[in-house]
Amino acid sequence: MSLAAVVILTGISRGQSSAQTPANNSAQSITDQDIDLLRKDIRSQKKQIIAANLQLTDAEAVKFWPVYDQYTAELVKINDAKYAAIKEYATNYATLSDDQALSLARQTLGVDQSVAQLRLKYVPLFGKVVTGKKTALFFQLDRRLVMLIDLQLASQIPMVQP
Repeated sequence: MSLAAVVILTGISRGQSSAQTPANNSAQSITDQDIDLLRKDIRSQKKQIIAANLQLTDAEAVKFWPVYDQYTAELVKINDAKYAAIKEYATNYATLSDDQALSLARQTLGVDQSVAQLRLKYVPLFGKVVTGKKTALFFQLDRRLVMLIDLQLASQIPMVQP
């Protein structure tokens, strides 16, 4: 999902913010649902790519996927903060203050730090259910897919204007 999707779905464009009317509040609820659906679709595609590349045996799969689902659930909670920051940035882009910009920078850096801590937490958990090489491959795949998503997001988000 990109900022462009957030912008299109929320009706927010550069230099404009949505008026707070009941109709727009309803549209915002739909927007949040649409964003959730996009995120679920991305997670589904990510899982398919990991399954295709990890080549788990049946015995490994039985043990791996519950750990993966737990990892993904925790990752979703962390990424909620990322998408909240993007949404806040899209809403306030034209009028962003120095304090808001610093707050958003701290939020996004905090997300990065939380994701790294989560990965470190899960290395031994995955290592208990699959080989070390498959654990390393999983984290390579996970990082590459997240980097692709982040690159897509970054290409759509305008730079902060000094």
